[in-house]
Amino acid sequence: MTTVETSLPATGGPTLPQVRNVVAAIPGPRSQSLAQRRAQALPAGLGSASSVYAHAVGGGVMVDVDGNSLIDFGSGIAVTTVGNSAPRVVERMAEQMQRFTHTCFLANPYEGYIEVAEKLNALTPGDHAKRTALFNTGSGAVENAVKYARVATGRSAIVVFDHAFHGRSQLTMTMTAKNQPYKQGFGPFSPEVYRAPMAYPYRWPSGPQNAADEAFAQFAMLVDAQIGASNTAAVVVEPIQGEGGFIVPAPGFLKRVADFCAERGILFVADEVQAGIARTGAWFASEHEGVVPDLITTAKGLAGGMPLAAVTGRADVMDAAHPGGIGGTYSGNPIACAAALGVFETIEEEGLLQRASDIGDVLLSELATFDNSSGIIGDIRGRGAMVAVEIVSGAGDSTPNPAAVAEVVRRAHAQGLLVLTAGTFGNVLRFLPPLSMPDHLLHEGVGILRDAFAAL
Repeated sequence: MTTVETSLPATGGPTLPQVRNVVAAIPGPRSQSLAQRRAQALPAGLGSASSVYAHAVGGGVMVDVDGNSLIDFGSGIAVTTVGNSAPRVVERMAEQMQRFTHTCFLANPYEGYIEVAEKLNALTPGDHAKRTALFNTGSGAVENAVKYARVATGRSAIVVFDHAFHGRSQLTMTMTAKNQPYKQGFGPFSPEVYRAPMAYPYRWPSGPQNAADEAFAQFAMLVDAQIGASNTAAVVVEPIQGEGGFIVPAPGFLKRVADFCAERGILFVADEVQAGIARTGAWFASEHEGVVPDLITTAKGLAGGMPLAAVTGRADVMDAAHPGGIGGTYSGNPIACAAALGVFETIEEEGLLQRASDIGDVLLSELATFDNSSGIIGDIRGRGAMVAVEIVSGAGDSTPNPAAVAEVVRRAHAQGLLVLTAGTFGNVLRFLPPLSMPDHLLHEGVGILRDAFAAL
């Protein structure tokens, strides 16, 4: 911790000094003042993972309103994957803003929307004919994927999985597994949504070696015997579950589910809202499993911080919806489309797929060296720059330990490292550093985590 005169940078982005500098208490007086104003102006249901208020963000740091420069292991929950205010993103947005900010694609279409669709059609797995429709949010994309699946198949049932998170709208909240805080008090829920077990290696009752086979058998029985395959429109799954705790399904599970769906005319929908767009070291997490989804949803990392989401899928499925049945006033906003084109360009020209893999190698290898004599580190998992640690009560006791997670987060924040939590039981630390983070900050952040765990 260093002591310097508190000053706030004029801008963020890649020009922001890439140093950790804790110059005031966290949260400092300005953050505390904003918290008081917030309490008077905002409803209590709007939570935040951190009590510090952002002033400028770029590279691998966030400068708060008190002048503290903190290492960012969150990327705005996997949104600023290419870095906050990345130059190509900002340049394309600025140019578009000078021409027009909105027309509504449903009223007066524009080229940027088509360019984003063409790019997603080309990048998503599979060489079949594809179409893309744009939306505003991840939940909006998932909800519209369900609409496409239902109209294309003439069926209504949707199958999702334990530990899933698909959004907060009425339908996607129903599809989400975790009750608190996402569902409590907000029912009744949407009909025709069914839940299957996830092949969660660490917590599979008979051991990780059995997770794929036994979870698939239970899934198949649910669809064939309880729902009826002929009634099932789609199976919706996150190739790596995000809010559920960065759960990487047991090897082979997703491929077996996808093959099962293909045999029965059920659409396989990959929810890549958090794992997609270079986060895992591939454009899409589905690629790691050799799966070609019928539909893919994307959002978070798609447009560098602008609200943009997409459904990309088989042309015959996407063309099944009647004209006027899909869309929205702001869906595919021209500035957000320009930002997405800047994101694609940045990933390709800066080699960020490899960078994501490199970041993941550092995180996984360093976390594995932490002192775990107490046994509280139950599992370390992830792919690319999407890594998590599951915290439990101790050696031989896999009881979730959210109190220890809260303590690690508290200590990390106090030392200038921003981290996020996840998990159905609130006992997972998740790490989502921006791919623009320099190596020295990545290692420094891991060092802070090491100290926080040692203090437990």
